[in-house]
Amino acid sequence: MKAFAIAIFLLLLMHWTVSVKGAGETLGNLGESTLLPCYSLGNNTPASYTQWSKDGQLLLTRNHTKVLNQAAQRLSILDNGSLEIRSTSLSDQGMYVCDSQSGGNHTQSSVALHVVSGPLNVTAVVRPVSLQLPNGTQVVYRGSNVSMNCSSQSFPAQNLSWSFHGASLVQGSGAWLDLKLDDIQPSAQGEYTCTAQNTLSQKAVSWSTLLLVYYAPERHPECQWSLEEVPSQVLFNCSWFGAYPTPTLLWGDSQDEGGGVVEGDLLVSQEADSLVLRRNRSQLHEGLKLKCNAHHRTLPARGEKACSFTLRSPYPKGDPLAVGVKGTNVTLTCSEDSSLPPARTTWKRTAEQLDVVPGPKYQVTQQGPVFSLTIVNLTQQDEGLYFCRSENPLMVREMEVYLTVKTTSVSTGVVMGTFLAILIVGLGVVVAKSMYSSRDRICLAHGFGRMEEERGDVLSLVESDEEEIFQDTVPRLPPLENGQNTTLVEIHRIPSSDHDDTETVGDYDDQDSGRQSNTNIQEDNVDLVTF
Repeated sequence: MKAFAIAIFLLLLMHWTVSVKGAGETLGNLGESTLLPCYSLGNNTPASYTQWSKDGQLLLTRNHTKVLNQAAQRLSILDNGSLEIRSTSLSDQGMYVCDSQSGGNHTQSSVALHVVSGPLNVTAVVRPVSLQLPNGTQVVYRGSNVSMNCSSQSFPAQNLSWSFHGASLVQGSGAWLDLKLDDIQPSAQGEYTCTAQNTLSQKAVSWSTLLLVYYAPERHPECQWSLEEVPSQVLFNCSWFGAYPTPTLLWGDSQDEGGGVVEGDLLVSQEADSLVLRRNRSQLHEGLKLKCNAHHRTLPARGEKACSFTLRSPYPKGDPLAVGVKGTNVTLTCSEDSSLPPARTTWKRTAEQLDVVPGPKYQVTQQGPVFSLTIVNLTQQDEGLYFCRSENPLMVREMEVYLTVKTTSVSTGVVMGTFLAILIVGLGVVVAKSMYSSRDRICLAHGFGRMEEERGDVLSLVESDEEEIFQDTVPRLPPLENGQNTTLVEIHRIPSSDHDDTETVGDYDDQDSGRQSNTNIQEDNVDLVTF
């Protein structure tokens, strides 16, 4: 009997066993439907009775043997015993307990409901923005300071982060997060992403924007030219590399008239880094100014980036005359540095302007703007005309040089000149010596007696219309202090047929009477000459 009683007790105990499940967690999104499961014993036996309570307070019960219409209710128990909460609100958050009976089994389980929200309304703002393209792309200019602000709504909390091409830049928690970029450069161009993540649900939402950095070089465009095979045609090229996006280049012309620049026509324009303008001689003239303007979004309203040049025709310069010595070398030179575009300079010879072909005879060199033609071993046939010919797309100009070939050298002329100089000096010495030797005749012939009174000798001359009579004996005067002797010159005039009186200078017998006579002679214009 005792064993039977124990068996009956065990059967009853098994019939009334209560299974208690551990607490679980369920996340419910704010405003959405949330389903709280009711854990059963694990068999397929449907529950006959289910009861749900929250935080110890009964919420809802259901007898599964009866059909209930719960469509209009916010809380309802489903056939499997789960609790459905429609339009979940923050007040629905809490600890829920499910009691379920199936036959003789009773099951109890608990579940914690956490209501979460977001991340919602993830947005980012870029300031300042220089330009926003139609597709939403943000544009800033190089060198500017940019701030990016990311914000989101999330419950109970969220983490925010900024990343650039997948690499994390900055992280933080809260409702918003700033990213600052100072002195932004082209390397900062790309896609920026703001990510908001709910700390409880781990739900993450991202927002991305493409940031473009516009920039232009500080330098001006470069204007260049290149001559084509035909010298009368030229290519003008304007280039401005290093701008983003691609700039717009424009070629135009202007004319300087009376001190003022008159703008001309727009010749060609294109959105490109380089723009070519082709022109021929008929479209060019002296003083024409060609200008290339560069347009770009980053340039200020009145900021201009341009290059220009004024066309100039060639003007070769040099010595029009050249002299060379036969058998030697001679170099003809001319310079040309005023033309724009630069001229092609060549040498021609003879009146027919034959090309000068460089070789052993003709050596053509250039050093900067100076063009030289060296003619080796001059011959008489090399004499004649030579032309320095400069040509650019505007026109052709020539400088004429006439070469004279001589047979004598400069050294021979120097020798001859030196010989003539020596000859002239020698003749001068001989003439001077002869004049010195004949000074008495020169002095008497020109009446310089008074200037020679210090001389010692006195010469006595007798004048006559028909003859001269010299005194045989010439008396001597006493010696002077300088030791020289003085000769008395007496002039006797013999009367002619047409003179009645005779003028005689008296005789002097001694030295004293001689000195007196000398004085008288001087008074009568008789010269004393000292030898």
